[in-house]
Amino acid sequence: MPRPRGTGSLYRQKDSAVWWIKYHRNGTSFRESTRTTEKRQASRVLAKRLAEINTGSFVGPTHERITVGELAEDLFRDYRINGRKTTDDVQTRWRLHLKPVFESRRVLEVTSDLVAKYVDQRQRENARNATINREMAALKRMFRIGMYATPPKVFRLPKFPKLAEDNIRKGFLEDAQYKKLIAYCPDLWFRALVEIGRTYGWRISELINLQVKQVDVDERTIRLEPGTTKNKDGREVTMTTSVHSLLAQCVAGKSSEDAVFTRSDGKPVRDFRDTWAKATKAAGVPGLLFHDLRRTAARNLRRAGIAEGVIMKIGGWRTRSVFERYAIVSQTDIADALKKLEAS
Repeated sequence: MPRPRGTGSLYRQKDSAVWWIKYHRNGTSFRESTRTTEKRQASRVLAKRLAEINTGSFVGPTHERITVGELAEDLFRDYRINGRKTTDDVQTRWRLHLKPVFESRRVLEVTSDLVAKYVDQRQRENARNATINREMAALKRMFRIGMYATPPKVFRLPKFPKLAEDNIRKGFLEDAQYKKLIAYCPDLWFRALVEIGRTYGWRISELINLQVKQVDVDERTIRLEPGTTKNKDGREVTMTTSVHSLLAQCVAGKSSEDAVFTRSDGKPVRDFRDTWAKATKAAGVPGLLFHDLRRTAARNLRRAGIAEGVIMKIGGWRTRSVFERYAIVSQTDIADALKKLEAS
C-alpha cells in the first residue's frame, strides 16, 4: 500500500539491502541513505526528517556534514581576500587551541554548552581572558561567514561569551633597565628596535616590516604608509639624534626595498621573542612586553610637555579611550608630583 502524499517514501536500490528515504521540502526532492537494513529503523529516520521539515529545523543531509574545519578555511580565505594583517595570528590561534577541539565537529554539534566547556578548559590552562576572547572572536567570525554564505553553511549562531579583560598596560622601561637591556644584546638591529619603540611607541609589526625607502636619513624622517599600520593611518615622524644614528647604520648599503632591521647574516628580523625574553630577564624586568614600550614612549612624551593629541598621532592611538588604557602615569611620576606639592 503506497504511503500518503507528503509522507515521503522508503526504497532499496538494486542489489542493496540498505534502505533509502525520499521526501520533499518546498518542491525540492531529497534522497538519502538511512545506513540500515532494518525497515523499522529506516522509517524512524524518515519520520525524523519529516518532523524537522514541519518544525522548520530541517537543514538537509549535505549541510549536516559541514564541519567547523570547513568554516575555518572560509575564514582564512576571507582574511586573505581582505588583506587582513592578523591572518598569521588567527591561523596560529586556530592551530594551537581551536583546531584540536572543533576541527572535526559538525557545525550542528557546536552548541553554547560546548563553547562554554571550551572556555572553562582554557581558563583551567591559565589562558588569559583577553586570549580566550580573541579565540572566541575567531570562532564567531567563522560561523557568521558561514551564516551569510550562499547557500548558507550555518543556520544558527551559538552564544560566544565575551569575558571581562584586564587590558590596562602595566609595564614601563626605565632608563637604567634600558641600558641593561641593550647591554645583553648589543646587536644593531636590537638596539635600533628598542630605541624606536621607546621613543615613538610604534608597534612591533610596524617596525619589523619597515623598508629602507621609508627612512630618509638626510631629511631625518621615518614614514609609515597609509594602510600599513593597525588603524590604517599613515604616520611620519622626525628622528631624534639617537634614532638617526642607529637607523643610518641600519640602512647603509641597502636598496630601497630591503628590510631596515636585519641580523648579522643579512636576514630580516621577523621573530625575536627568545632574545627579548632573555634580555628583559637580564635587565631585571622579566615579563616586560615589547608592547610596553608604547606606554614608556607615551609617558616620556608627556613628560616632555608634548600635547596629548600630538602624542596620540605619533604613537597611532586613534581614540582617547584606547589611549587612556595605557595609564601612562607611573609611580615615579606620582612620587615626584607629591614632592613638588610638599615643597610648595
